[in-house]
Amino acid sequence: MPGEDKTEKATPKRRRDERKKGNILFCQDIIAVSTLMGSVVMLRIMFDTFVDQLTNFFTLCSGFAIGTMETDPSFYMGELLFSGLKVFVSTAGPMLLATALVALTATFAQTKFLVAGEIIRPKFSKISPLSGFKRLFSFRSIVEALKGLIKITILMLFIYNSLISLMGIASGFMYSDIGSACKTFLEAIYNMLLQVCVAFVAIAFFDYLYQRWEHERQMKMSKQEIKEEYKQTEGDPQIKSRIRQVQRSMAQSRMMQQVPEADVIIRNPTHFAVALRYKQGVDSAPKVLAKGQDELAARIVAKGEEAKVPVIENVPLARALYAQTEVDQEIPPDLYAAVAEVLVYVYKLENRLAI
Repeated sequence: MPGEDKTEKATPKRRRDERKKGNILFCQDIIAVSTLMGSVVMLRIMFDTFVDQLTNFFTLCSGFAIGTMETDPSFYMGELLFSGLKVFVSTAGPMLLATALVALTATFAQTKFLVAGEIIRPKFSKISPLSGFKRLFSFRSIVEALKGLIKITILMLFIYNSLISLMGIASGFMYSDIGSACKTFLEAIYNMLLQVCVAFVAIAFFDYLYQRWEHERQMKMSKQEIKEEYKQTEGDPQIKSRIRQVQRSMAQSRMMQQVPEADVIIRNPTHFAVALRYKQGVDSAPKVLAKGQDELAARIVAKGEEAKVPVIENVPLARALYAQTEVDQEIPPDLYAAVAEVLVYVYKLENRLAI
């Protein structure tokens, strides 16, 4: 209901419905950190390859610069372009492919391969200026802005420290070969990325906790919503009670219609009554046609007396039959002897006992 506090945890059905709409726990920082970690790992694995490729490229560039190679400018440009493209494909290519695979893995790990058409469906609320203004100054937007500032600050700090370190050793590049300079430069980049990765992992961890808390808060339901959901899934309790009442009434009506077919009614004077039938060649054992307690028992007895069905009073047998049997089922074997005695007595009364 509008204005009602949502204090209850989301039900499984609510979670399934929201998942179909695309409303799931999803942390963008996990994707960013995963790709960053993939880049760091690939840089470490292919470190020697990167050094060799950059060394060859810069050696080629220095050769052109000092004029020790072909002097045709068009040749310079074509060779440099081809070499630069080759270096990019052999170095950046595997890294981009690895980070793309890591990003996809991290995405599908969170979404569990969810494809929700509800998200891409056009909604006028998304282009509404009022809704956009509310989103701009919402608590979530403030948190995202602060998080972005923290990440930019950390990144700039590590870049600054890395540049300061490189400046301290840059003068030594003039007295070292190109391979050593490239190796030193890549080591500085690797160390910087490693530090950034560690810092961003910590940020992603706290961001995940926040996203989880925010997601659970948005998923909460009011008590009225839970009641409405229960009515939709399980049915209105009042309606279900009425249906059960009607079903019991119909079952009792059918049961009462079978009472005149009984051979005997065994009763406990006021509490229990059980109507039995046994037809040789049809029933393998005595069968319960009706049973009841208190008022229903009185109705069974009255119905039987109207149909001139013998009514026998046997307190322990009536209780046992009521407790151990069901309507339209045969009696259990442990009651055969007691029921047989009653039937023999009834048959004698009716002169139906076969001699």
